[in-house]
Amino acid sequence: MRARHLAMAAGLLGLLCVPAHAEARDISRDTLPAHDGWAAHGTGTTGGSAADDDHVYTVTDRAELVRALDGGSDTPKIIKVAGTIDANTDDQGRPLDCADYATDGYSLKTYLAAYDPRTWGSARPSGPQEEARRASAAKQAERVELTVGSNTTLVGLGDKAVLKGASLQVKGADNVIIRNLDLRDAYDCFPVWQPNTGGLGDWKTAYDNIWLRGATHVWIDHVTLSDKGHPDAAEPTYFARNYLRHDGLLDITNASDLITVSWSRFAGHDKAMLIGNSDSATGDRGRLRVTLHHNEFTSVVQRAPRVRFGQVHVYNNRYVVPDGTPYRYSLGIGTESAVYAENNAFTTPGHVEAADLVKSWNGSALHQTGTLFNGYPVDLLAIHNAYNSGSERDLTADVGWTPTLHTAIDSAAAADRAAARGAGAGRIP
Repeated sequence: MRARHLAMAAGLLGLLCVPAHAEARDISRDTLPAHDGWAAHGTGTTGGSAADDDHVYTVTDRAELVRALDGGSDTPKIIKVAGTIDANTDDQGRPLDCADYATDGYSLKTYLAAYDPRTWGSARPSGPQEEARRASAAKQAERVELTVGSNTTLVGLGDKAVLKGASLQVKGADNVIIRNLDLRDAYDCFPVWQPNTGGLGDWKTAYDNIWLRGATHVWIDHVTLSDKGHPDAAEPTYFARNYLRHDGLLDITNASDLITVSWSRFAGHDKAMLIGNSDSATGDRGRLRVTLHHNEFTSVVQRAPRVRFGQVHVYNNRYVVPDGTPYRYSLGIGTESAVYAENNAFTTPGHVEAADLVKSWNGSALHQTGTLFNGYPVDLLAIHNAYNSGSERDLTADVGWTPTLHTAIDSAAAADRAAARGAGAGRIP
């Protein structure tokens, strides 16, 4: 009996002596490490790390999240997301669907009949159904667009924190950290038909999972962004075009600057990341400085990223194109862009060639070194210039700058393995 009691006591003592590091680490007051990309420039990025105890929140539903965000205030705040939060819910937490937002007589069937190109022609939609669509879209936007203000850290608790249906809007804010969140399915109930887009017309949607507009010093780390739940590939075709429900996963526009995106996963999407939204936005010159490292882009069709104007350092990223993906390109070299790409790894099926990885959109330069394509080293610049068949002007290697703010740069093979293991929500060491 005495031996049994001693054994029980030893067991209890063992439980009490479990080292603290065995528990989940509290990452909510972490700040961006020095030299970790453009967001480390100048004052660096500290998010809400200075928040007092009254401004540290744990939120479990939309209403709590909205209160914690405080209308996008500049007050230092830490917001911890626990479990799954659905933005498409009312103030009592009841789920909302597209029918709940529809107003003023809007219906998709009536909208399609009103603006069928065979009868409506090529003019922009106008009149009662377009007005009803706009009013309905505004009702949804009130629920799903969530403004993130300056000096904010938004972080997921544990490895299963999900924000569903939301579009996080970082507008004119400075010093923001978003980490360890699964951001999925920013689903637009009311896409608009644009008859003159791309020659044949197209559907345009409203929401990015994260949209940075005029934002500065932003660190996005270990997030997962996807359309999970409502993939566009499963949507019907109207007017001979896929009825798209999602815009970008992460768009960085309107002179946003000093951004680091690290260890994140972009999955199952068409247009993943736009940096600079217009060739005519000359106010973006000298801005849009972005670092992308150790991210995974898988089943992404295009824009990983597409860049205008910005000095963008793209290093140690993993690109995976599964068979069946309607792949177009990964690196989009746009007007006055200065992309410096180092040691990235691409894995593709046989019908995707190295020449497909880069697309020039009125770009002039691309610096690239250390690229692996299906395990073999390739020179993306030389291949692009050799195979563009005169349809695009040759790119030069001189992008006019050399990155100095970065972590250790691994080989493409090592980075490929590391991102496969570590990129995405729930994977912070």
